[in-house]
Amino acid sequence: MNIINIFTALVFLISGFSLSEQEQARIPAEISVAFKAGNAAELSKYLNPTVELLLPEKEDFYKKNVAEAILKDFFASHPTKDFVIRYQGVKNDVQYAIGNLKTEKGDFRVYFLMKKVDQELLIHLIRIDLENGK
Repeated sequence: MNIINIFTALVFLISGFSLSEQEQARIPAEISVAFKAGNAAELSKYLNPTVELLLPEKEDFYKKNVAEAILKDFFASHPTKDFVIRYQGVKNDVQYAIGNLKTEKGDFRVYFLMKKVDQELLIHLIRIDLENGK
């Protein structure tokens, strides 16, 4: 099973949580602001030292500084117009969010997973897919 299928299964698995668990999940507002602004430097403040990126043309595990450069390139080639988190949840030590990213070159669905590391909530995975596979 590849990582995309595992991630999809994980999202479906954790989407069955009670409302009280969902209400407890609060993704830092600065992450939404960074996505909305297309600001990779600000977003990198929340990246784990190693992060998995699944972008339309790049998929792998990257060190934080490399992931920031890849995200910077993505945002440079897809200037952002808006970003809204549509759903967020939590299960045990994993928080996740699903959002919509509007860019000048199309709309994308963004998924990211976060875990606490030394009391700091850090992004471990970011997946950006074209909206509706277009």
